[in-house]
Amino acid sequence: MENKYYTVDIAGMKRDLLRCPLNDELDIAAFILFGDVELTVHAAKELLARVPEFDYIVTPEAKSIPLAYEMSRQSGKKYFVARKKAKLYMKDPVTVNVKSITTQGVQTLILDSVDGNQLRGKKVVVVDDVISTGESLKAVVELVKRFDCEIVAQAAVLAEGDAYNRDDITVLGYLPIIKK
Repeated sequence: MENKYYTVDIAGMKRDLLRCPLNDELDIAAFILFGDVELTVHAAKELLARVPEFDYIVTPEAKSIPLAYEMSRQSGKKYFVARKKAKLYMKDPVTVNVKSITTQGVQTLILDSVDGNQLRGKKVVVVDDVISTGESLKAVVELVKRFDCEIVAQAAVLAEGDAYNRDDITVLGYLPIIKK
């Protein structure tokens, strides 16, 4: 019988992730940070130990929000969320479009200029939960660079497939694409 779970090691903390079919030949392991406070606290601590000094954290509006919050709480540094939709409170929002493996269609990421202007001349860490194709991360980087800041690190809890071999990201563990 085929195993329904994949066990992942995240900087010394293990989790059993449900295998989900990507197609008839491949599965991915579903990593969902929401609700796992113990892992969120652990991952934030481990990532903070691996990234250089920074002023702010930026994350896409996705499952990485609890991670950015916890990194902010532990470091005392503010975090910003690149939103998926413009909000009434936003003044002169800046947008980029992204096509990610985990979302259907093109999605938009938006940062309010009031928030973005705080990034000017500052050191920024861009954080996500999982890096697969890297398109979401790339979009956040493109978005925050419009505010003339320095990206000092791109970090995630896990890297999936070939993304794990990238030397421009900081990750805590590997998430394979599983052949059936």
